[in-house]
Amino acid sequence: MYCNYCGKVIQDDANLCAYCGKRVGAVVARKRLVRPRVGRKIAGVCLGFSEFFDIDVVLVRVIWLIVAVATGGMGALAYVIAWIVMPEEPRALPAAAPVGERVASS
Repeated sequence: MYCNYCGKVIQDDANLCAYCGKRVGAVVARKRLVRPRVGRKIAGVCLGFSEFFDIDVVLVRVIWLIVAVATGGMGALAYVIAWIVMPEEPRALPAAAPVGERVASS
Protein backbone atom coordinates (compact mmCIF):
# COMPACT_ATOMS: atom_id res chain seq x y z
CA MET A 1 0.00 0.00 0.00
CA TYR A 2 1.17 3.57 -0.66
CA CYS A 3 0.71 6.66 1.50
CA ASN A 4 -1.75 9.10 -0.09
CA TYR A 5 0.27 12.08 1.13
CA CYS A 6 3.97 11.30 0.65
CA GLY A 7 3.78 8.36 -1.78
CA LYS A 8 6.04 6.03 0.22
CA VAL A 9 5.39 2.29 0.46
CA ILE A 10 3.86 1.36 3.84
CA GLN A 11 2.42 -1.76 5.45
CA ASP A 12 -0.97 -2.91 4.24
CA ASP A 13 -2.53 -2.78 7.72
CA ALA A 14 -1.01 0.58 8.76
CA ASN A 15 -3.24 3.34 10.12
CA LEU A 16 -0.48 5.96 10.09
CA CYS A 17 2.30 6.54 7.59
CA ALA A 18 5.68 5.84 9.20
CA TYR A 19 7.31 8.56 7.08
CA CYS A 20 4.96 11.56 7.25
CA GLY A 21 2.69 10.61 10.19
CA LYS A 22 -0.60 11.16 8.34
CA ARG A 23 -3.61 8.87 8.63
CA VAL A 24 -3.90 6.59 5.62
CA GLY A 25 -6.46 4.27 4.12
CA ALA A 26 -10.05 4.19 5.24
CA VAL A 27 -9.44 5.19 8.85
CA VAL A 28 -12.62 6.57 10.35
CA ALA A 29 -12.45 9.90 12.13
CA ARG A 30 -13.91 10.42 15.60
CA LYS A 31 -17.58 9.56 15.96
CA ARG A 32 -18.31 12.38 18.41
CA LEU A 33 -17.28 16.02 18.47
CA VAL A 34 -15.34 16.34 21.73
CA ARG A 35 -12.52 18.50 23.11
CA PRO A 36 -9.48 16.21 23.53
CA ARG A 37 -7.48 16.41 26.76
CA VAL A 38 -4.07 15.95 25.12
CA GLY A 39 -2.56 18.26 22.51
CA ARG A 40 -4.81 21.26 22.89
CA LYS A 41 -3.58 24.87 23.03
CA ILE A 42 -6.41 26.81 24.74
CA ALA A 43 -9.58 24.78 25.15
CA GLY A 44 -9.25 22.06 22.49
CA VAL A 45 -12.03 23.36 20.24
CA CYS A 46 -9.91 23.53 17.07
CA LEU A 47 -8.27 20.18 17.84
CA GLY A 48 -11.71 18.62 18.35
CA PHE A 49 -12.95 19.93 15.00
CA SER A 50 -9.78 18.80 13.24
CA GLU A 51 -10.06 15.26 14.61
CA PHE A 52 -13.80 15.11 13.87
CA PHE A 53 -13.36 16.18 10.23
CA ASP A 54 -9.92 14.47 9.89
CA ILE A 55 -8.03 17.57 8.73
CA ASP A 56 -4.87 19.27 9.98
CA VAL A 57 -5.28 21.20 13.23
CA VAL A 58 -3.11 24.09 11.97
CA LEU A 59 -5.51 24.59 9.06
CA VAL A 60 -8.49 24.71 11.42
CA ARG A 61 -6.72 27.20 13.71
CA VAL A 62 -5.79 29.49 10.80
CA ILE A 63 -9.31 29.39 9.37
CA TRP A 64 -10.81 30.10 12.80
CA LEU A 65 -8.45 33.07 13.25
CA ILE A 66 -9.31 34.47 9.81
CA VAL A 67 -13.03 34.13 10.50
CA ALA A 68 -12.62 35.79 13.90
CA VAL A 69 -10.81 38.78 12.39
CA ALA A 70 -12.98 39.06 9.27
CA THR A 71 -16.29 38.99 11.16
CA GLY A 72 -15.32 41.54 13.78
CA GLY A 73 -15.04 39.12 16.68
CA MET A 74 -17.96 36.82 15.88
CA GLY A 75 -15.48 33.97 15.35
CA ALA A 76 -14.14 34.54 18.87
CA LEU A 77 -17.69 34.44 20.22
CA ALA A 78 -18.30 31.21 18.28
CA TYR A 79 -15.12 29.77 19.83
CA VAL A 80 -16.35 30.55 23.34
CA ILE A 81 -19.76 29.05 22.56
CA ALA A 82 -18.10 25.91 21.15
CA TRP A 83 -15.93 25.76 24.29
CA ILE A 84 -19.07 25.72 26.45
CA VAL A 85 -21.14 23.39 24.25
CA MET A 86 -18.55 20.76 23.21
CA PRO A 87 -18.07 18.07 25.87
CA GLU A 88 -14.60 17.25 27.08
CA GLU A 89 -13.10 13.88 26.21
CA PRO A 90 -13.69 11.32 28.99
CA ARG A 91 -10.78 10.70 31.33
CA ALA A 92 -8.75 7.54 30.80
CA LEU A 93 -8.76 5.30 33.86
CA PRO A 94 -5.39 3.98 35.05
CA ALA A 95 -4.77 0.34 34.34
CA ALA A 96 -5.23 -1.98 37.30
CA ALA A 97 -2.45 -4.36 38.31
CA PRO A 98 -3.02 -7.94 37.16
CA VAL A 99 -4.34 -10.20 39.90
CA GLY A 100 -1.55 -12.78 39.59
CA GLU A 101 1.26 -10.23 40.02
CA ARG A 102 0.43 -8.75 43.40
CA VAL A 103 3.38 -8.19 45.70
CA ALA A 104 3.22 -10.20 48.93
CA SER A 105 3.85 -8.19 52.07
CA SER A 106 6.50 -9.49 54.46
